Amino acid sequence: MEVAFGVLGPVAAWDGAGDAIVLKGPRHRAVLARLLVARRRVVPVGRLVEDLWAGRDEPPADAVGAVRTFVAALRRALEPERPPRTPARLLVTEGPGYALRAEPGAADAWRFERAVTAAATLPDAHALARLEEALSWWRGPAYADFGEETWARAERSRLTELRLHAVERRAEAQLALGQAAEAVPDLDAHVSEHPWREDAWRLLSLALYRTGRQGDALAVLRRARTLLAEQLGADPGPTLRRLEADILAHAPHLDPGPHISHAPHLDPVSDASGPADRVWAQATAAYDRTVASGARARLESTVGLLRDLAVTGGGGLEAARRHRLAAITAAQELGDPELTARVIGAYDVPAIWTRVDDPRQAADTVAAAERTLAALPPDAHLAARARLLATIALESRGTRSARGPQAARQAEDIARQLNDPALLAFALNGTFMQTFHRAGLSPQRDAIGAELVTLSARHGMVTYEVLGHLVRLQSRSALADFTGADGHAAAAERLADRHELPLVGVFTQWYRVLRLTATGAPRPTEVATAYQDAALRLDGAGMPGLEHGLLPLALLCLRLRNGQPAQTDEHIDWGPYEPWARPLVLLAHDRPTDAEAALRSIPDAPRDLLFEALWCLAARAALAVDDRDTMERARAELTPAAAELAGAGSGLLTLGPVARYLDDLAVALRSPR
Repeated sequence: MEVAFGVLGPVAAWDGAGDAIVLKGPRHRAVLARLLVARRRVVPVGRLVEDLWAGRDEPPADAVGAVRTFVAALRRALEPERPPRTPARLLVTEGPGYALRAEPGAADAWRFERAVTAAATLPDAHALARLEEALSWWRGPAYADFGEETWARAERSRLTELRLHAVERRAEAQLALGQAAEAVPDLDAHVSEHPWREDAWRLLSLALYRTGRQGDALAVLRRARTLLAEQLGADPGPTLRRLEADILAHAPHLDPGPHISHAPHLDPVSDASGPADRVWAQATAAYDRTVASGARARLESTVGLLRDLAVTGGGGLEAARRHRLAAITAAQELGDPELTARVIGAYDVPAIWTRVDDPRQAADTVAAAERTLAALPPDAHLAARARLLATIALESRGTRSARGPQAARQAEDIARQLNDPALLAFALNGTFMQTFHRAGLSPQRDAIGAELVTLSARHGMVTYEVLGHLVRLQSRSALADFTGADGHAAAAERLADRHELPLVGVFTQWYRVLRLTATGAPRPTEVATAYQDAALRLDGAGMPGLEHGLLPLALLCLRLRNGQPAQTDEHIDWGPYEPWARPLVLLAHDRPTDAEAALRSIPDAPRDLLFEALWCLAARAALAVDDRDTMERARAELTPAAAELAGAGSGLLTLGPVARYLDDLAVALRSPR
């Protein structure tokens, strides 16, 4: 039975026929809502207890049992046809908690988010239809029954902001399609409910002007000025002031057509209310007035913004990736290879993880960089060539291409020749990404990290100084120097706090769980819960190349280190690590023949931060089924890393000393068949 979930209003569920599913009492609904907030991730039982009884007296002594009772009742309601004693497929038990493994489109909030994102790329008529449909899914405030719950607050706020943005983008589409009169009623209600949204006032005034109501359009702007002053103590921003002047002057660009006066930003931003906001608004307005539409300088300025946007994390990182390729394409269309080189090379965002977030986009970027290199005139500046080469080195990581290491060497040589610190930091990032051609290279990467820290601290390059500390955190972890790694984690966090770099905390939180499991004697459930908590930091962080499959892999490593079999839940999404996990899962199901077949089909492990860990998983399975060929391959690949902890070079997880696996392989290969 297909189940749909609704949170854009009171929490609800419907079966495949569209009939409401009875969810029993408020605690049952709270459990379901809490799992929906987690967006298919595991919520530990302890966390459910804390959240369900938060703000009240101490949870009852049987709180865990009560949660299990609620879960059992929800399972019966959501899967009424499931035979007794068969595993649940929707509300599953995993590790120390529960997860709702609903399809990506099963919840109205998830569909709404996708629809709003998609509408931004559609023609106006299609965008309007998509937004109209998406807005019709709202039945009231998001998670309406849990408005006071702390665990729902952030998600309620995020969805509410997304809805307000959708209302305004719908009005934009209506204006673009000549439907100004139709846009007025909804916009009027919108600004009455949300008077701090200057873009809504702009749209309402413009819609009134286009229906021939100039006096009403000006009255709306006066009303906005009054309300902003009364409620926020702020004056209207430059966009509203400019619109008022344009209406008084009957500016031609206000007439219906393609020249809608958009606020000058890539994505929705909050209204100017503080000193930084006011400076930003004034500067962008001046830029918008001064730099001609279509000027090439706009492309280069855009990439600078995207570079800064990327380090804000989450939606900022995702938006930066999306707009970056568009900027490169636009530059190529202008037919100026030197401009294209600057646009490509200016995006020198530090990268620490060795799996790209969007392989197709990375390949397109490498192809564009190669074409631009070939098209540059002979007298083009060497720095432009080096930035293209560094981009190729970074974006081709994990591809086994010989071009990546070659480009990294060339970029680094040019940067040292030019004595350009910023260029050298960019090139060293590329060199780091190409230092995975065999196991056991943590000392070399540690040296790269040390140079990055020294170089960046001397020249005030904060993001590269953070990168250097994270590289050293990984390398010292691989070498079991956790005292050294602690120092680099602390240094990275200090810089991140001072300079508002939220993604750093994702990596340092995962590192501390690694340290807990590698140096202490914690209870497995304690570590599993810590990993679950760390995984929550990845949700929405904008790093799918890091996130996908990482939590199950970390829990698998934890189980194997504690002498337990692999997880057997068939709904686990192993992501790119499935080929290495599958033989161990089959062994846990007591299917050695199938495990042996799966082991024979595993590909070579990617040359990245988890190279040693994946080979240790293969070795573990090979030892269990006496696969001598795989044992020989594993020993050959792992021998250079004999002094390291398997997987710890990622800074995230470990399977313990590589030497232990090499010893087991040596014993097995010496024994007769």
